[in-house]
Amino acid sequence: MTETAAAVRTVCALLADGSTARLRPACPEDREQVLRFYDDMSADNLRSRFFVVSRRSGERAAERLCAPGAPGHRTLVALHGDRLIGVAEYETGDDPTTAEIALAVADDFHHRGVGTLLLEHLVHTARENGIVAFTADVLADNHPVHRVLADLGLRITRRYDGSTVHGVIRLAPDEKYRFAVDLRGRTADIASLRPLLRPHSVAVIGAGTRPGSVGRAVLHNLRASHFGGLLHAVNPHAHAVLHVPAFASVGDLPRAPDLAVIAVPAADVPEVAAQCGRAGVRALVVLTAGLDAERTTELTAVCRHWGMRMVGPDCLGIANTEPEVRLNATFAVGRPLPGTAGVAVQSGGVGIALLDGLSRLGIGVSSFVSLGDKRDVSGNDFLQWWECDDRTDLALLHVESFGNPRAFSRTARRVTRRMPVLTVDAGRSAAGRRAAASHTAAAATPTMTRRALFTQAGITAARTLGELLDTAALLHSQPLPTGSRIAVISNAGGAGVLAADACADAELAVPELPTNLVAELLATLPAGASAGNPVDTTPAVSAPALGACLDRIAASGAVDAVLTTLVPTALATAVGTDLATALTSSGHPARARCPVVAVLLDQPERVRLLRADDGRTVPAYGEPRSAARALRHAAERARWLARPQGHVVEPVGADSTEARALVAEFLAQDPAGGWLDARQTARLLECYGVPRAPQAYVTTEQEAVEAAGRVRGRSGAAVALKAQGPGMVHKTERGGVLLDLRGERDVRSAYRDLTARLGTAMTGALVQPMVERGTELLAGVVQDEVFGALVVFGLGGTTSELLADQAARLAPLTDTDVHELITAPRCAPLLFGYRGAEPVDLASLEALLARLSRMADDLPELAEAECNPVIARPDGSTVVDARVRLLPRRAADPSLRRLP
Repeated sequence: MTETAAAVRTVCALLADGSTARLRPACPEDREQVLRFYDDMSADNLRSRFFVVSRRSGERAAERLCAPGAPGHRTLVALHGDRLIGVAEYETGDDPTTAEIALAVADDFHHRGVGTLLLEHLVHTARENGIVAFTADVLADNHPVHRVLADLGLRITRRYDGSTVHGVIRLAPDEKYRFAVDLRGRTADIASLRPLLRPHSVAVIGAGTRPGSVGRAVLHNLRASHFGGLLHAVNPHAHAVLHVPAFASVGDLPRAPDLAVIAVPAADVPEVAAQCGRAGVRALVVLTAGLDAERTTELTAVCRHWGMRMVGPDCLGIANTEPEVRLNATFAVGRPLPGTAGVAVQSGGVGIALLDGLSRLGIGVSSFVSLGDKRDVSGNDFLQWWECDDRTDLALLHVESFGNPRAFSRTARRVTRRMPVLTVDAGRSAAGRRAAASHTAAAATPTMTRRALFTQAGITAARTLGELLDTAALLHSQPLPTGSRIAVISNAGGAGVLAADACADAELAVPELPTNLVAELLATLPAGASAGNPVDTTPAVSAPALGACLDRIAASGAVDAVLTTLVPTALATAVGTDLATALTSSGHPARARCPVVAVLLDQPERVRLLRADDGRTVPAYGEPRSAARALRHAAERARWLARPQGHVVEPVGADSTEARALVAEFLAQDPAGGWLDARQTARLLECYGVPRAPQAYVTTEQEAVEAAGRVRGRSGAAVALKAQGPGMVHKTERGGVLLDLRGERDVRSAYRDLTARLGTAMTGALVQPMVERGTELLAGVVQDEVFGALVVFGLGGTTSELLADQAARLAPLTDTDVHELITAPRCAPLLFGYRGAEPVDLASLEALLARLSRMADDLPELAEAECNPVIARPDGSTVVDARVRLLPRRAADPSLRRLP
């Protein structure tokens, strides 16, 4: 490839078989490759493309495809390694919104998804250039292309004309198209991970002969796990390492391994990776740390060029405990216990802690990956693997940064309906975010944004690793509660009180038990027992009586879970009773529906699983707070699974075309972006039907007086005067807002006061009628560089930043998201009729949030928009003040398949 061709923007994406293709616009230097591409085509393939078998057709196509870009004409080429394997193009005619397409794929790359991938990217390019439909003329017997077009997921109409079929493809993406793209991406992703997780052969490059080297430790673990495939070492100074045959270089190996584990000095990593690519290695695990930015970029480019998936660099390694694989390519001490938890972490230290904790609990792991710097393979890839591997029923993630949060969110929403997905909310503090960024070489995301992602995707987010394992133990062993009502049982009154307090702190209810249930319990328990909740069984309780008490409560339906806290007593010791057996001995069917957890205050472990003879397990915690938090997470998961999935709200009357024109007009005048003035802000909000208080923009004292008369109307209501100017974002702090102006004298005096104090900073003013009092709220949009648009809602007014009572959700919002966003802030009770007050008009708030979500989704240039205050009343909601800032940026298509 020439330097000019290399300089063209290249996108890498996965084909259906898991291999990597590079896509980019064609350039003049591609002419020889395109000629060779057509020369190598079979007669049938040439006929399908050109309708005739003629080498001259290929020459003409090469001239056209590689000519400098002409208006309305775009060509994309696909490359595999150094070879061109596919071409797709479109060209507009008299109608600039419609383009004819052509597609060709090398004979030996048919049925590998090349054509479909090219078309997806061609659709993206066309839509960016205002094209709404493709046309295609295809021979009637060209069944492969008909299948490609039909499976694309876009709406297509066909007209038969003799031996030719004329098709029209509408480019507007809908849920069907996004689903089809997701399915293709998932299939390709899983196929690409097989060489990593189910390799038939592994080579460890850099396996040393002396103890203490990382490569030698990995080789030892591979041998100790009895890896089921071929194993080789690469070391130019040895013939064997740990009795494994060693070779001088990758090129000297008897055959190219599926997976190469690289543990060589940082300076050598890119060249070793290139040797692997040339030899035909399909995947890399790069353990080496300390690569600078230049070498990391070179390493990633090598992997993309040769189509190798990569874990790392700077990672602990990977493991797969499937019986037929037995892969432990890590340098962790010991072998992971085979089990059902999938684990993906960025930090090797965190990975070791989780492996140890899951093994100790007896849950074990199905597969494990330490992602390190996460330059290729990510947690999103592994979620898709676990979704389909038929072994994993619990996913644990520890990720400090997100490369493609929208793709992650789509995957997680799907996977969390099949299994719990747990994570640690890392980097909550400013110091934590700095550490996360330096550790992973990726910017950490703000807490509110990350929590919005977790909430919407149904991910269980713990605050610590200990809490993560506590929750994993419960979700692995017990059914989900149907609510948050907890019964507390204890053989010591004080321990029961502590457990009840822990439940309250975790926002769980400890309700009084029904009278009939209390009577049944007291008939079962020793004299002196109480059964109000907490249930105090007294120290004299026996294991059978405790078990019967548990069964009755679980079967009653009065609570959703049972927390039993036990302390060792002399009475139990004297009669040789182990009360913990009551937790596992019962086969009562209610135990299969109602979760039971234990708190054993004399247990040294933070959490362990008590095992019954029939294999059932009950989580036992060392203190009640751990148990209560785990129950809260389980209740939240049950609530998320029960909620409607919702649909994206489409507000009536939104004028996206006018809004985009307004944005384009502003950025044409101010290419660097900035704040819209009051009139521009009003126009933009009008495009989306956002309800605003009446206003008039004035530039003189007399105009202010006249405008006050108009906006005041017959009611004679007081007005507000608000200074306007390019740098006047926080008007209240600068004394730029004067309220309750009731007559001409007040308005004149106020205008003179503002101009005297603010001087040239004030270029005009807004006159608005005073809005009737109500609940002051904030609603807005913030565009996150990584996550996209975030819709924010909560308490507003001048104290909004001080009280910090806001919640957020990622756009676009579903109707379920809108409802949850309104109820999430602490101030939510004010909206529903707090202390006898009349509830506000919730429908108007829901409509406002839906309109802001649509605006954010339509306009990637929308850096931030704030409506504050929004006055919510029983008769509606009104935006009193608003500000909007635009920046020149383009949206990344979340449905476009590409590697990071």
